[in-house]
Formats: sequence, structure tokens, C-alpha cells
Amino acid sequence: MDIKQRLYHTPNTWSLTIVRIFLGLVLFPHGAQKLLGWFGGHGPAGFTGAFEQMSGLPGILGWLVIIIEFFGSLCLILGLWTRIWAFLVLCLFVGIVLTVHLPYGFFMNWGGNQAGEGYEYHLLVIGMAWALIVGGAGYLSIDRTLAARERTY
Repeated sequence: MDIKQRLYHTPNTWSLTIVRIFLGLVLFPHGAQKLLGWFGGHGPAGFTGAFEQMSGLPGILGWLVIIIEFFGSLCLILGLWTRIWAFLVLCLFVGIVLTVHLPYGFFMNWGGNQAGEGYEYHLLVIGMAWALIVGGAGYLSIDRTLAARERTY
């Protein structure tokens, strides 16, 4: 099996499709906030400035976050290059946990009584991304169509 076949191969299952679409739907508004200023976001300039200030990392890495969250979410919804985008999402969220949320513990800040948010949501995203890396895009995906096309050549 060559690299393209490994990348696109996916079982004919609805479970991976559901995980993929919902992960994309959850990530999309966050990416749209950062890239387009939708949903109360501040757009790229506002995000990259805050990113640099909060993380101490260069703004170019903020652009990487924007690309992964916006374009990655769209590709996940469509099932295009699912394993690649899921891997990037997994890496992004591990980085988010380690650089921002780890000091605040596991639980989200539902009561507003801690200085920041915990990482429970991030673990769900990491788990969903891991399932897609291992399993692929599932039914109704561009990856599945591309895998079928590769087999016919």
C-alpha cells in the first residue's frame, strides 16, 4: 500500500463520519473567529497580537493556529485529507493544553471561580482527532472517493 492509499483508505462506517463532521463543526467557529472576525472574534490581527502576548510565541505560529482551525475544520467536514488535518488538530490541542490550560486543572471554569479554563474540552478534541488519525474519514468523505479512484488506476 503506497502513501496515498494509506492516507485515503477508510472503512465504510458512519461512526468515523460522525466524529469527523462534529469535530469540524466544533472547530469551525473558533477558526472563523480568528480568520474572519465572525462569532465575536477579533480577526487575524487581534488574534495574532493576543497570541503573541499570551504565549510569548511569534505571530507566525498564530497564523498556523488560524489555518489549522479554519481550513482544517472545513476539510474535516468534507473528509478531505482527514488524517493529516486530524494530526495537525491533535498537535495543536496538545500544545494548547501544555502552554495554556494545564495549570488550571482538568475541569472547565463553569463557575467562573478560577483564573482560566481547564483542559477537559481539549482532551475530547484530542480523542476525536486520534480516532480519525487511526480510522480515517469514514463514509461520505472525499478521502473515500479518492481511495476508490486510486484503486481503479
